[in-house]
Amino acid sequence: MKNTVNNYIGHASQLCGVEEVRLIGGKGDGIRLLQLRNAAGLQMTVCADRCADIYRLIFKGDNMGYFSPAGYVAPAYYNQTGTGFLNSFTAGFLTTCGLTAAGSPCTDEGEVLPLHGTIGNTPCEQIRWDEDDENIYIHAVINDSGIFSRKLMLKRTVTCKKHINTFDIRDTIENLGDRQSPLMLLYHMNMGYPLLSENAVLDIPSVSVKPRNQHAAKDLNTWHKILPPTPGFEEQCYFHSFRKQGKASIYNPDIGKGLTISFDANKLDYFTQWKMMGCRDYVLGLEPGNCHPDGRDVMRREGTLKFIAPGESITYQVTVNLYEI
Repeated sequence: MKNTVNNYIGHASQLCGVEEVRLIGGKGDGIRLLQLRNAAGLQMTVCADRCADIYRLIFKGDNMGYFSPAGYVAPAYYNQTGTGFLNSFTAGFLTTCGLTAAGSPCTDEGEVLPLHGTIGNTPCEQIRWDEDDENIYIHAVINDSGIFSRKLMLKRTVTCKKHINTFDIRDTIENLGDRQSPLMLLYHMNMGYPLLSENAVLDIPSVSVKPRNQHAAKDLNTWHKILPPTPGFEEQCYFHSFRKQGKASIYNPDIGKGLTISFDANKLDYFTQWKMMGCRDYVLGLEPGNCHPDGRDVMRREGTLKFIAPGESITYQVTVNLYEI
């Protein structure tokens, strides 16, 4: 790393960097957070005690993600029974779902699986940050292993440009066990107000769009339309397909800001649009993954469930670019 001295500043954190804080009180008591700030107007909060997920995402003063009514919730409060996940679903900009189950709770080959798996409620075993002239890096290791069970290790690096409002999430999953394991990974990215409103413009240049169920099918022609908060709204999901490069953008002219999510659609070959236009439950999920959210049992029956072999490593990457017009 090149050593440079800026005689205009006393400490490098005047311009950018990472500060670690710990929450006090409430269900989030004790949670460790890494607060990252670049030199171009981007701020993010990475949760060290929940999979190094990105909770806060702020761009030049405007919130980009959705923060659920549950707020910050420490892993100790997580209940993996059925849909207990929802009581500790902070959402934030990113909640990671997996690693051996994502989507609907189910029983697959005798194993009872909770909603969206357990990795998003797993603390990092290691987390650190460093930087060079161009980037800030947060490195984390999350252990998803158990006796008589899977033995998967997730190594995550969040790379944020210092002078450009772009960041990458790069995950490498390694199977340290002696048997093949199912592998499901869903990047549950959640757009929130003020980025999300009825004036926001959604662009997903997919080659096909399929509704998840009959309820979503009745509004298939308006899958891209963002509604105002609607009492009693029932969630709708749409499955998008891409050829090579996956991409989804949302822009709100009211704030003159937007973001684009991009990924390799050959590796992350599923993309779920979660449309939830409820009151306070007002969120749009733009979710690349190697699976859909109907449950592991469904994917196994379809013949689409993915596996990771003993000793194998698989890497996925998602890039987020924030922009202003």
